[in-house]
Amino acid sequence: MTTETIKGPASYFPSIERKYGRPIDDWQELVRKRYPARHMELVGMLKREHGIGHGHANAIVAYTLAEDKQPAS
Repeated sequence: MTTETIKGPASYFPSIERKYGRPIDDWQELVRKRYPARHMELVGMLKREHGIGHGHANAIVAYTLAEDKQPAS
């Protein structure tokens, strides 16, 4: 059994789920509901409206935008 190290924004997901008590899918849904919006607007929304720290918010947004291939302007 190989254990592959998770890299990039997804490496934050276990701690985000533990700290904020919601699965990543919930956070991604909130981000997607705000499309089209800029990367930092989405980060700001998560911080302001949900109390998520900057690094965690940035990880959620970056991963979601990459997954959906939205421009990260």
